[in-house]
Amino acid sequence: MKYEDYIMNVPDFPIEGIQFKDITPLIGDGEAFQSAISDLAEFAKQQQANKVIGPDARGFIIGAPVSTKLGIGFIPVRKPGKLPREVLTFDYQLEYGSNTLCMHKDAIKPGDKVVIMDDLLATGGTVEATINLVEEAGGEVVGLGFMIELVDLGGRAKIKDYPIKVLMQY
Repeated sequence: MKYEDYIMNVPDFPIEGIQFKDITPLIGDGEAFQSAISDLAEFAKQQQANKVIGPDARGFIIGAPVSTKLGIGFIPVRKPGKLPREVLTFDYQLEYGSNTLCMHKDAIKPGDKVVIMDDLLATGGTVEATINLVEEAGGEVVGLGFMIELVDLGGRAKIKDYPIKVLMQY
């Protein structure tokens, strides 16, 4: 399937000069979405993952159906104040500021094999922060899956030591 046919370019969103890649047409088409999830789930299966993580918020849209398809657990990584129990946190820098991600402290057990799924690989900051949370908890990141990679932003360089599956590159 040619996933690019389902991606809409939205100029000047969220700020002027950005060409936003909108995945909502893809996830809104049952056949295209099912195919994309199947491709990412096959990658996770090949990596022998026993947990899937999705960073807030579009990572939930990708990661949860991948985990369901494989019959393995899904772990949300959230922004501060969104998880009700004790959390691990990781602060990181973005190109335009800073951010913090949180994960329940008991979500990952030592030795868990984790794949991280998200909609987009851009600068790599979010996925790098998520990797740090998994490793702090004693898990092993065995793969990273994305619908889209924005190649010119160089995020792959930050995560080059991990197996990566990308469905589309721009």
